[in-house]
Amino acid sequence: MKLRIGIPKGSLQEATLQLFAQAGLSIQVNSRSYFASTGDPEIECMLIRAQEMARYVEHGALDAGLTGLDWVIESGLEVVTVADLIYAKQSRGKVRWVLAAPESSSYQRAEDLGGCIIATELVNVTKNYFSSRGVDVRVEFSWGATEVKPPMLADAIVEVTETGSSLRANHLRILDTVLESNTLVIANKSAWADAAKRRKIENLALMLRGAMDAKDRVGLMLNVRKEDLNAVLSVLPALKNPTISTLSDSEWLAVNTVIEEATAWEVIPRLKEAKAQGIVEYPLNKVVM
Repeated sequence: MKLRIGIPKGSLQEATLQLFAQAGLSIQVNSRSYFASTGDPEIECMLIRAQEMARYVEHGALDAGLTGLDWVIESGLEVVTVADLIYAKQSRGKVRWVLAAPESSSYQRAEDLGGCIIATELVNVTKNYFSSRGVDVRVEFSWGATEVKPPMLADAIVEVTETGSSLRANHLRILDTVLESNTLVIANKSAWADAAKRRKIENLALMLRGAMDAKDRVGLMLNVRKEDLNAVLSVLPALKNPTISTLSDSEWLAVNTVIEEATAWEVIPRLKEAKAQGIVEYPLNKVVM
């Protein structure tokens, strides 16, 4: 069995390759080829623009792929959504497609844009957005550099943003959020119906989610006397319940748990005050819920 996976080429490529590596599947990319080899002989990858991923997955050229919810909705194609992976080019958050207009304009909301030109790469979603509000606009496809088009080439834009910094730099003001999006693992319906391929895709999604859940978390190991256990547990913001085991000395216990890395700065000194000993903080590659 051979499973062909689509990797988003472009802005998400590096973040995606890093996520796969943390999940345990190394991907070797050749700058001169759109095909990539992996450490799993049953998986081969192809670099495809996120905007086109749903098309090739739906047609069966790819068994599965990673792309944004935005491009799945924009395509209107039927694919299986396997998993949500909330990461973007710069952060672990969702991205937003926003309606933005020049700061100097009088536009305050979508309804003010009747008869205007809207530039965007997300044409179908934008048309549906304005149609649902009964606003008649002309939506034009933008090949890039959308932020620079108002006010000369368009009255407003619908553009994707993580922080809004690029919009502010181009003197644009956000009027509304059109769509929130995040990365998805999607699959072809026929591949999903194939038991062997489905299991492989599910396992891949499991490991990718595990790598995502490990980000910004660390493991903690410590020893504590039984009489001090409750004081130690009151300090720990455990992922669920910590693992507790008995040491060779029956008066002592070993505690193992997972915490947010940002909290370790405060938690470890408090654990020491609660009489924990041998405290070890260690990095995590995957946390499988």
